[in-house]
This record gives sequence, structure tokens and C-alpha cells, in this order.
Amino acid sequence: MSSTAANVLGTIGTVCWCVQLVPQIITNYRKKNTTGLPEKMAFLWFFCAPFFAVYFVSENASIPIEIQPHLFGILCWIVYIQVMYYPPVSRPKREIIVRATACMLFWVLVEVSATIPLRHLYLSGGPRWPMLIFGIIASIFLALGLIPPYLELWKRQGRVVGIDFVFLTMDFSGAVFSLASLAADPSNFDTMGCILYCICASLELGIFVSHFIWCCRFKWFKKSGGKTAEDELESQASSQLGNSSADFTDIETSVTCVEDDKLKSPQS
Repeated sequence: MSSTAANVLGTIGTVCWCVQLVPQIITNYRKKNTTGLPEKMAFLWFFCAPFFAVYFVSENASIPIEIQPHLFGILCWIVYIQVMYYPPVSRPKREIIVRATACMLFWVLVEVSATIPLRHLYLSGGPRWPMLIFGIIASIFLALGLIPPYLELWKRQGRVVGIDFVFLTMDFSGAVFSLASLAADPSNFDTMGCILYCICASLELGIFVSHFIWCCRFKWFKKSGGKTAEDELESQASSQLGNSSADFTDIETSVTCVEDDKLKSPQS
């Protein structure tokens, strides 16, 4: 029973991680802008995909598990191209083509050169640590990819900009369901996978909490009648503009009075 539950939960988590970047790609295309979506995040996530592919294919995992890193890597590659193309990065098209091509060549080189010997080693009953190295490298880069968004949050006082919340929710759900699948089948517990899922879920939950705190401090407080820092700046600018208009009105009135005096003087 636990094995069936683990398979169901694992399948849900895999499906979430296969398509979680689709909403982000659609959002980037509609907005034609990727402000707040770090380029380093997209690159690091793409960089980890071939290592995950080597790890899962070498261990002869199930077909959905083997497909997952490939779909994830392709979607990361598309997001990386979008971030380079749209503002604020806006790299030259030639540079984008060179970078995108180099990334794909790197992926093919890593997977082809490592999967065949490692899978042969696994099927022959050899040591498992060479495959674990690829899994650890992939996990490290996947976790590092969630650090740049926190730098963007710091710039904007905790506000999430450019990151689609549907994508973030699906990614968080993928980590939670995958973690639940491990808990449902203790006999096949994967310690490295557990650490990876916990790190990803914690970092993504932190992004949600950061935006929630920002809403409490600025957005919702503003609706309740309080003044935010932005409101104070706007009020100061408006008062300065009002003072300038008043000064200009006084000068105009003085000039009008002088002209009236000049017109009356010849008649006297």
C-alpha cells in the first residue's frame, strides 16, 4: 500500500516538475520583460539538467523520472533565452544564439559521454558513487539557482517581481509531493533526494513569505488608509509642485500690477 501511495505521489511531483516553467514562459512572452527574474537562476537551473539526466538514466529509473530532467532542461533553456532577449538584459541576438547553442552542446556532451559508461557500470553491479557525484552536482546547482531571487527581493524590500506565482506554486508542489512519496515508502528512502526536496521547498516557501510580508507592509496597509514610503514621496513632490505654482502665480500677479500702473501713468 505504501509503495502504491509513493508511486502516485511521486508521479504527481514529477508532473509538476515537468511543466512548472510553462506559466513563467507564457508570462515572459506576454510581458516582453523579465525584470526581477534573474538570468543566473535560469542558467544554473539549465546547468543542473544534464547532470540530473545522467544520474537518473544511469540508474535505470522509471520512464517518467528519466523524462523529467529533459523536459525541465528544455524549459529552462527557453527561459534562459527569454531572459537574455527581453529587457532589462537585452543581449545582442548573435550573442544569444552563441550562448544558447553552447548550452545545448554542453548538455549533449555531458549526457552522451557520461551516461553510457555509468549505465554499464550500474548494470554490471559496480559501485554507485560515480552516479551519486552527478546527482550531488545537480542538486547543488538547483539549490544555488534559488539564491539570486533573494537578491532581487532584497532590492525591492521583499516584493516579488517578474516571477510567476503559478510557476512558483507548481515548483513548490513538485518538491512537496516528491518529499511525501519518499516518506510513504521508507524501504526505498533516498537521503539525497530528501535533502534536495527540503532545500527547494524551503527556499520557495521563503519567496512566498517575503512577498506576503511586503503586502502586509505596503500594499494592504495602503488600502487601510495608512501612508507608505511611496505615498510620502508623492506627497512631497506634490507639495513642492504646489509651492512652485504659487510662487509663479505671485510673480505673474506682480508683473500684471506693474503693467497696469504704466498704462495709467500717462493719463494722470
